Amino acid sequence: MQKTLVLLKPDCVERRLIGEIIRRFENKGLNIIAMKMLRVTPELSKKHYAEHVTKPFYPNLEAFITSSPIVALALEGLEAIRVIRDMLGATNGLKAAPGTIRGDFSSSRQMNLVHASDSEESAVRELALYFQPSELCSYTPTLVGSFRASDET
Repeated sequence: MQKTLVLLKPDCVERRLIGEIIRRFENKGLNIIAMKMLRVTPELSKKHYAEHVTKPFYPNLEAFITSSPIVALALEGLEAIRVIRDMLGATNGLKAAPGTIRGDFSSSRQMNLVHASDSEESAVRELALYFQPSELCSYTPTLVGSFRASDET
């Protein structure tokens, strides 16, 4: 099982798409093992987007991510990082395929609704920014047999 971070960004919250996006993850068979609503501070933004802080676009990115609450999710599942990134679609909503979250709901590169960790290393780092280990509640749903074969781990 792979754990990863997903952020439902300010545009997702403002547009009241939280439930729709969460529904898609749950329908895919991913487990929500932690969830919280919070406001990203400039300090947290700088830690989260550390690789972008010196880039010219960073001030706009920070202004956006701190503009309204977000919902942070820790998700768990088989190949969760790849599966979620495939579900999101291309970063730019205008280039994202129909049927993906961004393809269905976004028409922007920056206001693209959702952030998801892009690797296991990023997931570990990013999860630690938003959740304490004690906040992660892994479990096996009773319906797991309906999602995958018993030898798929």
